[in-house]
Amino acid sequence: MSFALDIQKFAKKAGENADKVVKVVMHSINNDVMERSPVGNPTLWQGWDASVSVRANEDHWLRQAGFVGEEYEGGHFRANWQLGVDVIPDGEIDGIDPSGNVTLAKLNAAIPSKAGGHVYFLTNNLPYAIPLEEGHSKQAPLGILGLVAVKFQDFIDQATGEVK
Repeated sequence: MSFALDIQKFAKKAGENADKVVKVVMHSINNDVMERSPVGNPTLWQGWDASVSVRANEDHWLRQAGFVGEEYEGGHFRANWQLGVDVIPDGEIDGIDPSGNVTLAKLNAAIPSKAGGHVYFLTNNLPYAIPLEEGHSKQAPLGILGLVAVKFQDFIDQATGEVK
């Protein structure tokens, strides 16, 4: 076999492995972000009277800002994670996903089969995403994405160990 053919085989294998590694890393990131994302729980909100209905909390700033409706159910934040491949997603997604399972499936499905060589943007465009990242949640007092970023090298190491 010639040197050129050996190089071609190596490049093809490396490319396939790179795609696999990127895919595994992105799955790990998506999963970690979803697990760390808080789900609205009025009993934890400062100034919220958990002993009365949502309607009775008319003076609470979340209610006045329109973030909490009559029949509030948490999960809007989790439902708003979006994955852009080579483009930054914009806009807000309607609905809720308290478990995060539906959103996680969408994020993972957005990763192309040829995953290497792309730039990925994982965004949440809700107006309260930045305060949550800055620790304004008892469920995520250290934020979300910053902690995921700290684990990035671990995700790469784990993925490269899995893909051989």
